[in-house]
Parts: sequence; structure tokens; C-alpha cells
Amino acid sequence: MSVEHASMRIIDGYARGGTDLAADEVWALEAHLEACGVCRDRLSAAVTAEAPAVAALVGTVWSGLEPQLAAIATMPRQRRWSARLSRWMTPTMVPWLAMVVSVTLLALLLDLVDTGFGEVSLVLLLAPILPVLGVAASWSRGLDPAYELTASAPRAGLYLVLRRTASVLAVVVPALLVAGWVTGVTAAQWLLPCLAFTSTTLALGGVVGVTRAAVALAAVWAGAVVAPTLATSRTTFALQTGSLPVWGLVLALGTAVVIARRGAYSVLGAHR
Repeated sequence: MSVEHASMRIIDGYARGGTDLAADEVWALEAHLEACGVCRDRLSAAVTAEAPAVAALVGTVWSGLEPQLAAIATMPRQRRWSARLSRWMTPTMVPWLAMVVSVTLLALLLDLVDTGFGEVSLVLLLAPILPVLGVAASWSRGLDPAYELTASAPRAGLYLVLRRTASVLAVVVPALLVAGWVTGVTAAQWLLPCLAFTSTTLALGGVVGVTRAAVALAAVWAGAVVAPTLATSRTTFALQTGSLPVWGLVLALGTAVVIARRGAYSVLGAHR
């Protein structure tokens, strides 16, 4: 695949059925064709030349569908907006995101009423794992009834995972910013661990599934950080400014693993 357009070798191979192409080449071409009219025209010409029977079949199907498509009304603007929004999140994500924001507000309320945890801020304590819950919900096979269609779409895989993760962060991070500002917690203390946990969830998700990775990391955080911190009423080192370089390293490593294993998110196993 060249920088701008697909090579003729890949287009010709795809027109013949794609049996002589690697799986990542097929997925990359299908994703590229969505936005490239030039390559779609080249593929149409290749199909006519390489697979005339397929071209004839497409022409027959199109001649039957064209009158029906012409009679269909244009999609209302509201539905077009819903279609664009669905590229970033699914309906099942909405209650989970609402729950995450509610937990943030509850932690903020408990911080403001001084619940007796000493110097511990519940907002700071919960911030790293809150986005992980939303990411798990956005990529869970059990919560998405259309997961098989999602995983088989040309733009499934890392592209879709990052979109949904960005939509989760777009909701959770502003809520945490407000809560941190009210309680006096600096953004650096929770933002870097938050991003590091999210990248680690995606990195492990390519191996064991995003939902399983999120649950495992949340359990580890609860057992290794939350419980001891609440028991001693002292902020653990993991949430002090001295630990920020460590979180930066975790973020970098998680991001590198996600990029290196980007093809792992194109299979159904990532939805576990």
C-alpha cells in the first residue's frame, strides 16, 4: 500500500477474490476504499477486467436496486447525526458513561463532606480506573449485540477502538477536571495515571480481550492501591507527584504495545 493509493497488485488481487493477499492487506484496502474514490474506480475497472462474471452480477443487482433506491426518501438530518455519532459510541455505552460520571460526582461529594479518610482524595483515588470502565463497556461483546458486524466492518480494529476510547475520555476527563478543581487536586496527579491505565487496558486487550483486561486492572488497582490507601488514610506513592515519571513510562509502553499489535483488535477475541 502506497502513501496515497493502493497498489495495482493489491487491487487486482482483491478483484480476483483476495485469496493471494495477506489478511492485513485486505483490511487495509477495504478501509482505504471507504474514503478514496480514485481507488474505488480502479477497483471497478479491475473487477471488469479480472472477474467479468462478478461485474455482470453486480450490474444485474444494481439494475434491480436502482429504481428502489431512487424512491427512498433522504435520511432525516437527525438520523444522519445519529449515524455519525454511532461511529464514536454505541447506545450501550450511554448508561455506563452516566454511571462513571455519577461515581465521579459521588467521590467529589464525599471529598467535600470530609468522610474521615484523612489526606486521601477519593477523586484522585478513583480517577485512574474510571475511564477503564467506559472503555470496557464500549468494546464488550456481551454489551454490544452487533459485535460480530462491528468486528467484520472494514474500519473495525484499532481505528474503532481508539474512536470509542476517545469518546469515553471526552466524557470522563472533563468531569474529573471539574472534580479535581473543586477538591484542589492537580490535573497532573490523576491525568497521567488515567491515560496510563487506559493505554495498558488496550495493550492487554489485544491479548486477553478489552473487557477482561479492564476488569483485571481494576481489581489489581482496588487490591493494591485503593484498599491499603483507605486503610492507612494516606495517599499512596502511586498517586504522588514523584510517581509521575513511572506513569509516563507505563503510558509510553502501553501505547507502543497497542501500535505494535494493532492487528489484534480486528478479531472477535478483542471483544471478550
